[in-house]
Amino acid sequence: MDRPKIAVIYYSATGTVYRLARAVAEGAAQAGADVRLRQVRELVGDSAVEANPAWAAHHQATREIPLADQADLEWADGYVFGTPTRHGGIAAQLKFFFDTTASAGNRGRFADRVAAGFTAAAHLHGGHEATLLSLYGMLSLWGCILAPPGFAHPSVVAGGNPFGVSATAADGLPEPSPEVLAAAHYLGARVATISARLRQGRPEPAPVG
Repeated sequence: MDRPKIAVIYYSATGTVYRLARAVAEGAAQAGADVRLRQVRELVGDSAVEANPAWAAHHQATREIPLADQADLEWADGYVFGTPTRHGGIAAQLKFFFDTTASAGNRGRFADRVAAGFTAAAHLHGGHEATLLSLYGMLSLWGCILAPPGFAHPSVVAGGNPFGVSATAADGLPEPSPEVLAAAHYLGARVATISARLRQGRPEPAPVG
Protein backbone atom coordinates (compact mmCIF):
# COMPACT_ATOMS: atom_id res chain seq x y z
CA MET A 1 0.00 0.00 0.00
CA ASP A 2 1.18 3.50 -0.82
CA ARG A 3 2.05 5.06 2.53
CA PRO A 4 1.05 8.64 3.33
CA LYS A 5 3.86 11.09 4.04
CA ILE A 6 3.53 13.35 7.08
CA ALA A 7 5.79 16.27 8.03
CA VAL A 8 5.77 17.20 11.72
CA ILE A 9 7.34 20.66 11.85
CA TYR A 10 7.78 22.52 15.12
CA TYR A 11 9.58 25.14 17.15
CA SER A 12 10.39 24.49 20.81
CA ALA A 13 12.48 26.57 23.19
CA THR A 14 12.70 24.44 26.32
CA GLY A 15 11.23 21.14 25.18
CA THR A 16 7.49 20.99 25.82
CA VAL A 17 6.48 21.43 22.17
CA TYR A 18 9.26 19.03 21.15
CA ARG A 19 7.77 16.31 23.38
CA LEU A 20 4.38 16.90 21.80
CA ALA A 21 5.99 16.71 18.35
CA ARG A 22 7.50 13.33 19.17
CA ALA A 23 4.10 12.02 20.26
CA VAL A 24 2.47 13.35 17.07
CA ALA A 25 5.19 11.73 14.94
CA GLU A 26 4.80 8.41 16.76
CA GLY A 27 1.04 8.47 16.23
CA ALA A 28 1.44 9.15 12.52
CA ALA A 29 4.05 6.39 12.15
CA GLN A 30 1.90 3.85 13.97
CA ALA A 31 -0.96 4.75 11.62
CA GLY A 32 1.23 3.67 8.70
CA ALA A 33 2.80 6.95 7.58
CA ASP A 34 6.32 7.83 6.57
CA VAL A 35 7.20 10.70 8.91
CA ARG A 36 9.70 13.53 8.83
CA LEU A 37 10.26 15.26 12.19
CA ARG A 38 11.71 18.71 11.54
CA GLN A 39 12.43 21.79 13.64
CA VAL A 40 12.56 25.35 12.35
CA ARG A 41 15.56 27.61 12.61
CA GLU A 42 16.31 29.43 15.86
CA LEU A 43 16.33 33.22 15.44
CA VAL A 44 17.62 34.16 18.88
CA GLY A 45 21.36 34.60 19.40
CA ASP A 46 23.46 32.07 21.30
CA SER A 47 24.02 34.41 24.25
CA ALA A 48 20.28 34.67 24.95
CA VAL A 49 19.82 30.91 24.64
CA GLU A 50 22.74 30.16 26.93
CA ALA A 51 21.42 32.57 29.57
CA ASN A 52 18.46 30.22 30.12
CA PRO A 53 19.68 26.78 31.30
CA ALA A 54 16.52 24.95 30.17
CA TRP A 55 16.65 26.59 26.75
CA ALA A 56 20.37 25.86 26.34
CA ALA A 57 19.96 22.23 27.42
CA HIS A 58 17.11 21.60 25.00
CA HIS A 59 18.92 23.36 22.16
CA GLN A 60 21.92 21.11 22.70
CA ALA A 61 19.87 17.92 23.07
CA THR A 62 17.99 18.41 19.79
CA ARG A 63 20.73 19.85 17.60
CA GLU A 64 20.70 16.75 15.37
CA ILE A 65 17.05 17.11 14.35
CA PRO A 66 17.10 18.46 10.78
CA LEU A 67 15.83 21.93 9.96
CA ALA A 68 12.61 22.16 7.98
CA ASP A 69 12.71 23.52 4.45
CA GLN A 70 10.43 23.89 1.46
CA ALA A 71 11.34 20.42 0.21
CA ASP A 72 9.72 18.90 3.29
CA LEU A 73 6.49 20.73 2.53
CA GLU A 74 6.50 19.56 -1.09
CA TRP A 75 7.26 15.98 -0.02
CA ALA A 76 4.42 15.62 2.47
CA ASP A 77 0.77 14.67 2.04
CA GLY A 78 -0.04 16.12 5.45
CA TYR A 79 1.38 18.60 7.94
CA VAL A 80 1.24 18.91 11.70
CA PHE A 81 2.77 22.14 12.99
CA GLY A 82 3.76 22.84 16.58
CA THR A 83 4.55 26.12 18.32
CA PRO A 84 4.68 27.67 21.74
CA THR A 85 2.02 30.29 22.36
CA ARG A 86 3.45 33.80 22.14
CA HIS A 87 0.92 36.47 23.16
CA GLY A 88 -1.89 34.43 21.66
CA GLY A 89 -0.06 33.75 18.40
CA ILE A 90 2.58 31.51 16.90
CA ALA A 91 6.27 31.88 17.77
CA ALA A 92 8.39 34.19 15.63
CA GLN A 93 10.59 31.27 14.60
CA LEU A 94 7.68 29.38 13.02
CA LYS A 95 6.28 32.59 11.55
CA PHE A 96 9.67 33.19 9.88
CA PHE A 97 9.52 29.70 8.36
CA PHE A 98 6.09 30.49 6.95
CA ASP A 99 7.37 33.80 5.62
CA THR A 100 10.24 32.09 3.78
CA THR A 101 7.86 29.63 2.10
CA ALA A 102 4.96 32.02 1.49
CA SER A 103 5.71 32.62 -2.19
CA ALA A 104 5.49 28.93 -3.04
CA GLY A 105 2.47 28.50 -0.79
CA ASN A 106 0.63 31.35 -2.45
CA ARG A 107 1.20 29.68 -5.83
CA GLY A 108 -0.57 26.55 -4.63
CA ARG A 109 2.51 24.38 -4.09
CA PHE A 110 1.22 23.16 -0.70
CA ALA A 111 -2.50 23.08 -1.42
CA ASP A 112 -4.74 20.11 -0.66
CA ARG A 113 -2.53 18.79 2.14
CA VAL A 114 -4.20 17.72 5.37
CA ALA A 115 -3.05 19.93 8.25
CA ALA A 116 -3.45 20.39 11.99
CA GLY A 117 -1.54 21.96 14.87
CA PHE A 118 -0.43 21.76 18.48
CA THR A 119 0.81 24.27 21.02
CA ALA A 120 1.91 24.86 24.61
CA ALA A 121 1.69 27.83 26.95
CA ALA A 122 2.91 28.55 30.46
CA HIS A 123 -0.57 29.34 31.75
CA LEU A 124 -3.90 27.55 31.52
CA HIS A 125 -5.53 30.51 29.78
CA GLY A 126 -2.40 31.67 27.98
CA GLY A 127 -3.89 31.69 24.47
CA HIS A 128 -3.80 28.06 23.34
CA GLU A 129 -6.88 28.23 21.12
CA ALA A 130 -6.02 31.68 19.76
CA THR A 131 -2.62 30.33 18.71
CA LEU A 132 -4.13 27.36 16.89
CA LEU A 133 -6.67 29.56 15.11
CA SER A 134 -3.85 31.91 14.07
CA LEU A 135 -1.93 28.94 12.69
CA TYR A 136 -4.98 27.71 10.80
CA GLY A 137 -5.38 31.11 9.18
CA MET A 138 -1.94 30.66 7.62
CA LEU A 139 -2.71 27.12 6.50
CA SER A 140 -6.01 28.25 4.98
CA LEU A 141 -4.10 30.69 2.78
CA TRP A 142 -2.14 27.73 1.45
CA GLY A 143 -5.35 25.87 0.64
CA CYS A 144 -4.74 23.10 3.18
CA ILE A 145 -7.51 20.79 4.36
CA LEU A 146 -7.77 21.44 8.09
CA ALA A 147 -8.25 18.38 10.30
CA PRO A 148 -8.61 19.49 13.93
CA PRO A 149 -9.46 16.61 16.26
CA GLY A 150 -12.79 17.92 17.52
CA PHE A 151 -14.23 15.90 20.38
CA ALA A 152 -14.52 12.73 18.33
CA HIS A 153 -12.07 10.62 20.36
CA PRO A 154 -11.73 9.95 24.10
CA SER A 155 -8.09 11.07 24.17
CA VAL A 156 -9.10 14.51 22.91
CA VAL A 157 -11.73 14.88 25.61
CA ALA A 158 -9.08 14.03 28.20
CA GLY A 159 -6.46 16.25 26.52
CA GLY A 160 -8.93 19.07 26.34
CA ASN A 161 -8.72 20.94 23.03
CA PRO A 162 -10.92 20.31 19.97
CA PHE A 163 -8.90 22.79 17.89
CA GLY A 164 -5.66 20.85 18.10
CA VAL A 165 -3.51 19.73 21.02
CA SER A 166 -2.41 22.06 23.79
CA ALA A 167 -0.24 21.64 26.86
CA THR A 168 0.19 23.89 29.87
CA ALA A 169 3.80 23.84 30.99
CA ALA A 170 6.56 26.20 32.05
CA ASP A 171 10.30 25.89 32.64
CA GLY A 172 11.00 23.28 35.27
CA LEU A 173 7.52 21.75 35.26
CA PRO A 174 6.98 18.08 34.40
CA GLU A 175 6.49 16.86 30.86
CA PRO A 176 3.05 17.14 29.24
CA SER A 177 0.55 14.91 30.99
CA PRO A 178 -0.11 11.40 29.68
CA GLU A 179 -3.57 12.61 28.62
CA VAL A 180 -2.12 15.42 26.49
CA LEU A 181 0.52 13.12 24.99
CA ALA A 182 -2.25 10.65 24.10
CA ALA A 183 -4.16 13.45 22.38
CA ALA A 184 -1.00 14.35 20.44
CA HIS A 185 -0.54 10.73 19.43
CA TYR A 186 -4.13 10.63 18.21
CA LEU A 187 -3.68 13.87 16.24
CA GLY A 188 -0.74 12.40 14.35
CA ALA A 189 -2.71 9.24 13.59
CA ARG A 190 -5.72 11.28 12.48
CA VAL A 191 -3.76 13.41 10.02
CA ALA A 192 -2.01 10.31 8.67
CA THR A 193 -5.28 8.40 8.26
CA ILE A 194 -7.08 11.22 6.46
CA SER A 195 -4.02 11.84 4.27
CA ALA A 196 -4.00 8.16 3.29
CA ARG A 197 -7.67 8.29 2.32
CA LEU A 198 -7.15 11.35 0.16
CA ARG A 199 -4.01 9.90 -1.38
CA GLN A 200 -5.74 6.66 -2.37
CA GLY A 201 -9.08 8.19 -3.34
CA ARG A 202 -12.45 7.35 -1.88
CA PRO A 203 -14.90 5.01 -3.65
CA GLU A 204 -17.90 6.57 -5.35
CA PRO A 205 -20.93 6.69 -3.05
CA ALA A 206 -23.73 4.23 -3.76
CA PRO A 207 -26.68 5.70 -5.69
CA VAL A 208 -29.60 6.87 -3.56
CA GLY A 209 -33.12 5.55 -4.27
